[in-house]
Amino acid sequence: MMSDLDNTQCNILIVDDVSKNIQLLGSILRQEGYSLSFATSGKQALDMVVSDTFDLILLDVMMPEMDGFEVCKRLKQQPDIRDIPVIFLTVKAEAESVVNGFELGAVDYVTKPFKVKELLARVKAHLTIIQQRRQLEQLNASKDTFLSMIAHDLRSPFSALQHLIHLTAEQITASGHTTLEQTMKLIETSTDNLHALLENLLTWSRIQRGVMEYHPHTMDVHVIVTRNVELLASNAEQKQMSLKNMVAEQLLVSADMDMIDAVVRNLISNALKFTEAGGSIEVTATHDERHVTVSVSDTGIGIAEEHLSKLFRIDAKYKRLGTAREKGTGLGLILCKEFVEQHGGTIRVESEVGKGTTFSFTLPKVLGK
Repeated sequence: MMSDLDNTQCNILIVDDVSKNIQLLGSILRQEGYSLSFATSGKQALDMVVSDTFDLILLDVMMPEMDGFEVCKRLKQQPDIRDIPVIFLTVKAEAESVVNGFELGAVDYVTKPFKVKELLARVKAHLTIIQQRRQLEQLNASKDTFLSMIAHDLRSPFSALQHLIHLTAEQITASGHTTLEQTMKLIETSTDNLHALLENLLTWSRIQRGVMEYHPHTMDVHVIVTRNVELLASNAEQKQMSLKNMVAEQLLVSADMDMIDAVVRNLISNALKFTEAGGSIEVTATHDERHVTVSVSDTGIGIAEEHLSKLFRIDAKYKRLGTAREKGTGLGLILCKEFVEQHGGTIRVESEVGKGTTFSFTLPKVLGK
């Protein structure tokens, strides 16, 4: 989704050799909240665009030593800065001058003396265009990273499954029933991992296409945590660890049951995966007047601080095996973030290597409860 233009994040360079023109333009644009820089010559402008980052250049045509046309020409010859949009400011409105400016790469013309509303409209239009282009580039980069990650993640379980099927066929022929039972367990685990990956992929795809249904209703946090603790109790027993639901009853929130069920299940599953045998996991909840904060805390191996910012990003891959060499899909926490934000909430993580990790997320509280 494209975000609205934030004027305070837009850096505009005004280039004009007449100080009064700079003062007038600066006064008008500063009232709109834009961040401004100024150059009084073409050479100064060219030096500034190399050392600083600009979203738009308002460029006077009639300047001594180097006119605006020459400045624009040199700007467009440099790959790193050629995409900065240039709007010419000039008293020359003849068709030949206008055409010359566009041929050099300018995106627009504003004639002097300019009309304030027209100037602001043109500035906003071109800043919006360049912002949307940058957002699309970021989305494409995320998409490419995501597809690469999925291709890599699919290749591994498919190869393992293929190998296990061939091995099973050989063992059936040899009638090695004990070994066959062990192999079937591996096949089961491999297919479960593959199924989880595909389910997460399909869910992520539905979210990105805006077709993920969202049906919030009043639900008790204690109930949904209890269901997931009971579901994963056998996993905890296998790893000889304590899994406790410490959430009070009748703590009501407005939420989509399926989404929050998936969030709680993912967070508890992660805690189980990265906690050593004999460790403990607790699910707790606190609340204020408007929000309920649910936390899943473990005494596990923890996460290094430099990796924490990567956990919820599709463009920053961070994956590792669990304490029993369990594999993940790489999408679980990303989906958790999507689901929580769908509710207007936030999700965060605190961790210390060797001591444990706590994931916390907020949900809208049912007022009066």
